[in-house]
Amino acid sequence: MKTFDTQSLLKNNHSYAPACLTIEHLQCIRDDRVLFEDLNFTLNEGQLLQVEGRNGSGKTSLLRILCGLTLPVEGTVSWNGQDIQTISSQYWTTLAYIGHSHGIKADLTPLENLQVAKALGKYPTSVSLAEALDKVGLYGFEDVPTRTLSAGQQRRVALARLLINQAQLWILDEPFTALDKTAIRKVENLLDEHAKEGGMAVLTSHHTVNCQYASHLQLGE
Repeated sequence: MKTFDTQSLLKNNHSYAPACLTIEHLQCIRDDRVLFEDLNFTLNEGQLLQVEGRNGSGKTSLLRILCGLTLPVEGTVSWNGQDIQTISSQYWTTLAYIGHSHGIKADLTPLENLQVAKALGKYPTSVSLAEALDKVGLYGFEDVPTRTLSAGQQRRVALARLLINQAQLWILDEPFTALDKTAIRKVENLLDEHAKEGGMAVLTSHHTVNCQYASHLQLGE
């Protein structure tokens, strides 16, 4: 099997500039129920944050607020000291979001899906599409229809997009869904290498993330 070194792949990108994601006094209400309130934390370059909590504690809602897809009832999300709602276009170029949905086209091959993602991205990396697929364990599956792949393999296609476009902030909702132990470790390695380069990530997972740079935030305590 063809192999590529994860660190050398990510070293092809420039190191990211100092950055800061700040959450202040955040409150979220859904269906007249307070999911969380007065939530505060800061994420700097080189840091990973795993958001934990029982089902219904507001993990996905928090990630959508961090992406600017929904608004909090109270509080602010700031990027480098500026409210993300006032710099939304600039902010969105700095982040990559993968939600519960894979966000891929089932009738396209993995290679074609990455071609579309790279064309839509503003800052492509020097990582080739074949290298990106290999790093998530899809070597040999480049040219098969994505709909014929297993759920775990489709998740890997979605995650491969993280390698082909530069985004300092990764926001990942259950990225390990349907992945086996080997694939989980591959993604954990990618997260650590991203942090080493000055990247940042906020993710949810029922799986305890085994990353050097990870800290934890518990919702619903």
